[in-house]
Amino acid sequence: MGGRQGTLDQQRWLELWSRLGAQGIGASVFAQLSAAYGESGRAYHTAEHIRDCLAELDLTRDLAQYPDEVEAALWFHDAVYRPGASDNEDQSAKLARTALSMGAVPRAVTDRTAALVLATEHAGAPSLPDEQLICDIDLSILGREPRIFDTFEEQIRREYAWVPEPVYRRERSAVLSRFLRRRSIYQTDQFRHRYEALARGNLVRLIEKLGAPR
Repeated sequence: MGGRQGTLDQQRWLELWSRLGAQGIGASVFAQLSAAYGESGRAYHTAEHIRDCLAELDLTRDLAQYPDEVEAALWFHDAVYRPGASDNEDQSAKLARTALSMGAVPRAVTDRTAALVLATEHAGAPSLPDEQLICDIDLSILGREPRIFDTFEEQIRREYAWVPEPVYRRERSAVLSRFLRRRSIYQTDQFRHRYEALARGNLVRLIEKLGAPR
């Protein structure tokens, strides 16, 4: 979901850090991530969003080829977030690569994690299984019940509070319409079954609202 409530789970992070083969600095990286997700100006891309993504992963972990890399990428995927910036995922992937390299994580693990962070840019429908899973997890908010989805949209609007209303409506509608034009919003059977119909209904309703005269 989202919202500024909630904190990251340090014990869970440190256990993952160990499974990744990392050495030292795990607590320092956790502190860096906690500070990032607690930045002022964030309303949706917060610790609560990460906790929600991890809960979705817990339900579908068996779908992952490299579940620890998927989990690590979820921790990092919105660590750098500047509303309107075009390189958030790239910068988040670089942060992941730096942190994991400093922790002496094997290069292959680091590379896979960084690539998964980049996949959350949602530039197109992913083809690799772990990319499909992480993208479905990140987009699961679109298929929640309308009350939760509406709260998500309110939080996104707060993050873009500096954007004039007509511009926001136009640009937001364009972004969401791209998902509707996909043959399927979700790439895995499990997420399609759970969220596809609701997601399409939510998006149609919101796009109509964004396009309606005030």
